[in-house]
Formats: sequence, C-alpha cells, structure tokens
Amino acid sequence: MTDLSQYRPNAGLALFSKQGRVFVGRRVGSSGPFQWQMPQGGVDEGEDILEAALRELNEEVGVSRKQVQVLEILEDWQPYMFPPEVKARLGGPYIGQKQRWCAFRFLGTDGDIRLDLHEPEFDAWRWVNLNETPSMVVPFKQNVYREMAEKFGKWTVQIPT
Repeated sequence: MTDLSQYRPNAGLALFSKQGRVFVGRRVGSSGPFQWQMPQGGVDEGEDILEAALRELNEEVGVSRKQVQVLEILEDWQPYMFPPEVKARLGGPYIGQKQRWCAFRFLGTDGDIRLDLHEPEFDAWRWVNLNETPSMVVPFKQNVYREMAEKFGKWTVQIPT
C-alpha cells in the first residue's frame, strides 16, 4: 500500500461543457506533445477538496462558483510520482501528488472563460472528448487521467438547453 503522506494533496477538475466535452488548457511555456491538461492545484491547509477545486477553477480558468454545477467528487486519492527531473526542479518534501477529482458542469458561455484573471497557468484552451485527455497529458499523469476518465464518463452526455 502506498504511503500517501509523501504526496502533496491536490484537486483535479473536470469542467464539462453543456455538450459533454471537457476543458483542457495548454500549460504556459510548454512545448512538445504532452502540453495539455485539465485544471488542478494544491489543497491549502484547512481547505476541503471542493473549496480547493473551486478556488483553482477561478484562478486558472476565471470561472466562478455560480457558473458551475457540482456533478461529482471522487472519494479516493489518485497518486502519481514526480519523475526525477520534476522532483529536482520542485524540491520540497513530496515525492508526487495525490489528486481527488471533482466534476463540474459549466453553465456559462465560452466568453466567460478567462485565463488572464490571475497569473496565467494556461496560454490556450479548448473543449475535447474526455477519453482523449490521457494521451494529452505528461506520461507520469496518464494513469490518473485514465482512471478519472473512466469514472467521469457518465458526465459526457449533452444536456438539453
């Protein structure tokens, strides 16, 4: 069994459009084949997973709580280890991150998405099919994305407008 105390707590966010596609952003300053990912971020001391996810959603995507419907929050942590070059760059006590994933339905319009409200983490974004996301992220996160995509597949349906 994995000792999760060695992993930084992190919220992963699946933001689904009304058409059942999911938001991905391209990491600022990234290049190469694995530059896209879904929003994510650390859980601050005293913060629960939903609070962290909503804060990150606003910071990274510019979307507020009133613009989303909470669909599901996964109970289990999904850990991934940092590769040595990432660990060396980040420093700190953690060997990786453990994510709990939150699914949201986006109730706004594409014009409501703002990548520039805070220090930008993404320089571009798009809607994609959920099952595409594991192949878009860096290899060390792909297993976590596969598991999340399997569990959130039910949210890929288009909702009536």
